[in-house]
This record gives sequence, C-alpha cells and structure tokens, in this order.
Amino acid sequence: MFNSIVKSLIRDILQTFKDIDSDSNIRSVVLSGAGRMFSAGLDLKEGSSKEKISPDLDVARQSFARQSHLRWFQSSISSLEKCSKPVIVCIHNGAIGAGIDLSTAGDIRYGTKDSYYCVKEVDVGLAADIGTLQRLPKVIGNASLVRELCFTSRNMYADEALQCGLINKIFDTKEQMIEEALKIASEIATKSPVAVVSTKKLLNYSRDHSVDEGLEYTAVWNSAMLMTEDIPKSVEAFMKKKPAAYANL
Repeated sequence: MFNSIVKSLIRDILQTFKDIDSDSNIRSVVLSGAGRMFSAGLDLKEGSSKEKISPDLDVARQSFARQSHLRWFQSSISSLEKCSKPVIVCIHNGAIGAGIDLSTAGDIRYGTKDSYYCVKEVDVGLAADIGTLQRLPKVIGNASLVRELCFTSRNMYADEALQCGLINKIFDTKEQMIEEALKIASEIATKSPVAVVSTKKLLNYSRDHSVDEGLEYTAVWNSAMLMTEDIPKSVEAFMKKKPAAYANL
C-alpha cells in the first residue's frame, strides 16, 4: 500500500533493471508506484533488524560486513541510472527517504499536484546512504536548498519541487501523469536506439566530469556510434516526412 522499501523489493528492482538493460526490445521505461503513495521509504521494522554478523568479529570486520549490504542496496537504486534505457519516474503522493533515492536515479520525473518529497533519514538518526546525497545536489543544482531539505527532513511539495527542478511536470491525477509518461516513453521508443542510448550515456558521464573530459569521452564514443545505419534512416525519414523503422540495439 505504501511501497515501503524491503529486501525483496530491493532485489526485484536490481534484477528488473538488469533485465530491462539487456532486453533490446525495450527502449524506454515508466516507473510508478501502486497504492496510496510512490514510496514511504525504507521499512523501518525490517531495516532495524540487525544483519546476522558474528559478535565475535572486531568492529572493523563487522563494519566491513555491513558495507556489503549497503553496496548491494546502492547498486539496486543505481540500476535505474545504469540502465541504458531512459527511465521516466511517476511520483504520486509521498516520495519519502529511499523514495527520493529511487526517483533521483531516474532520467525524467513527473509528479501529481498532491505529491511531496522528504529526505527523511536524519529523523531516524542516520545520513542518507543510497544515493540522495550524491544525486539530489546535481538534480536540483541548489546546494543551499539541498542542505536545508537534508538537515531538516521537511516536506517539499509539488509546486516547490517543480520550481527547483526535482520534477518537470505536475498533473492533477496519477492517471493523467501515467498517461503522459507513457506517451513520452512511446515517443522516445520511436527514436534511434543508438542515439537515445548514447545520449543517456554521455549525459551521465558529462554530469560527473568536466566539460573537457565530457567532450573527450563524447569524441571517443561517437567515433564508433556515428557509423550507425540510423543516421541515413533518420535523414530519409525527415525528408519523406515518414517515421523511420530502426533495428533494435
């Protein structure tokens, strides 16, 4: 009902996006939450249960063992970003805690007018550790606002989320939002898969590197990708004003 993040969901997200990434028939993805909200975040009851780590281990070894679980959780959230296909995230009602981690790992974010966003971790005594602190500053581009949200755990509502760039569209209802997301996903799916996959790859790389590094990487990447049959197909389709038919990547 609240789409709390539990171990089974973490595992399913990781496997699902690995499968999507390797399936050439899929060209774009829409991710939404069933029930009352997008996600209530980490299930505190399950999350508070201790991992089975031997008490005979010293502190360093216990810590090392816990790192494995955290990296697994991080890899699940990061699977949206690492997936070669664009991911459109549809957020209704609450996106709390790990729900922020999940949504910021997507490519495009839409929200309903009743949506709200909360970096909840400090309220449960920890720093967000699966992606929010790394991605939210880059998504919003306002360090002061990010720190306010992360230090206070206050709710940010749809209008403010739109204004700061966390989401780029607001819809009256979840149904309208998903309809639009599917429309955009379908439009993306008509484009050259070589161009779309390359664009996501280069955007992600350039976000995390300098302009010069991004340009150098793009030159190397496109030196191969420019040899695609999709370019003459695209030009022909444009000239004839007809949609192009591209082979799967």
